[in-house]
Order: sequence, then C-alpha cells, then structure tokens
Amino acid sequence: MIAILDYGMGNLRSVEKALAHVGVDSVRTADHEVIRSAQGVILPGVGAFRRAMEKVRERGFDELLPELLDRGMPLLGLCLGMQLLFEESTELGGAEGLGLLKGQVRPLDSPGLKVPQIGWNPVKWQEDPEDDAQLNYGLPNPTPMYHVHSFAAIPADEDDIVGTADYGTEFVTAVQNYGVAGVQFHPEKSGPAGLRLLHNWATPVEAIAV
Repeated sequence: MIAILDYGMGNLRSVEKALAHVGVDSVRTADHEVIRSAQGVILPGVGAFRRAMEKVRERGFDELLPELLDRGMPLLGLCLGMQLLFEESTELGGAEGLGLLKGQVRPLDSPGLKVPQIGWNPVKWQEDPEDDAQLNYGLPNPTPMYHVHSFAAIPADEDDIVGTADYGTEFVTAVQNYGVAGVQFHPEKSGPAGLRLLHNWATPVEAIAV
C-alpha cells in the first residue's frame, strides 16, 4: 500500500486513480500511523512553495519524512512535491524546503516563452532504460511528459539528475537519490508513459517490508 500525503495542496484523487490503474493500492491520508504502515510515500503538490511548506509543517510531515527515509521507505515527489524535496526556493521572497535533496528551486529560465509552462515536453533520460531499478525503465528516450510549472529545481549534485527537458533552456525534471525520487511533470496526466513510470516506482516499493 502506498500513502499519498494529504496536506491540502495537490490533486490527490488523480494520483490515486493512476495508481489503481496500474494495480497499486493506495490511501490518501495525513495520519502518521497509517503512513508509517505503508510501503512507500508520495508527496504531491500544486501551488506555491511557501504555502505548501507551511501546510507540510502543520501536519508534521517535515519530521515524519526523514524518519521514514531512515527506515528505508521510498518517497516520490510529484510536481510541487518534487520541489519541496530541496533545501529552498526563491519563490515569493524565499522559503526553506524539506532539505532531503541538496539544491535550490528557482524561476524557470524561459526567455521569450509564456510562463507558467503548460504542455508536453520530451524528457531526456540520463539513466539506462533497461535498468529495472530506474524510474524510466522500459520508456523511450526521450519520453513526452505533461508539465505545468513556473519554477524548476537546480540540484547541487548532478548525480541526482535522472531526466531533463527543454523550455527555452534545459531544466531538470526528474531526480533520484537512493530512496528519494521526484518528477516535475505530472505522471498521472501523462498517459501510458506516466503510468509506466508510476508502476516502475511502485513495483519495487511494494516488495519492501517496513
């Protein structure tokens, strides 16, 4: 069972339906004990970074998530949820993030293009699509994925970068560092390829006993 963290910001129902489509049980919850009993955690998110972090802290997720990672429970951040994994964002004067990955979130560098970016971008994978431990296992390179965002993460460690896309300039759209993974795009809205990515992440997760 996968716990989808409910902190009031994110399209939780669409993520839940996408997981069900690939045969993965999930629950939308803010209950720490329910989350602790899961085999993996998804941190969704839509909206402003600062407000999202306020809600994350109100529910104690900022303390719970490091505890779960220490126990070996995998975490996947989606869209704003990926941005929250990093140390800080410059949005609306700046705010601290969860600090689970090193780096900053900054405005999307897209000279002459409309922001927020809304649409499909080919994601160029940095990892071998034949490696079944990777998010992009079995996906073509590149793979179009659906993005809606005005900001993008800049990881401090290039080894954390799994996928990039281009919107005026190249930006990071998928990251992974051991148990922590994140995607800037919406896999639940990205058709069969997005569903495959969710299945890739959830399948090894389900085999983990926490």
